[in-house]
Amino acid sequence: MNSGKVVLGVLAGLAAGAILGILFAPDSGANTRRKIASKGEEYMDDLKEKFDEFIDHVSEKVGKAKEEIKEETA
Repeated sequence: MNSGKVVLGVLAGLAAGAILGILFAPDSGANTRRKIASKGEEYMDDLKEKFDEFIDHVSEKVGKAKEEIKEETA
């Protein structure tokens, strides 16, 4: 399984669990909306960080593959 899909699945599961937990917690509507917005921002930041790490990893692999191809053709 692709590691990017696993990370995305884990983050989506965490987000869904957090949102459901907040929705079922006894609190006023305004506070609940604030909490959801705050958690959403946190998860988006985490997702961006993981995506950047994934892109860096892929870029590194592509760079190595290019070098190997150059060495083989030289």
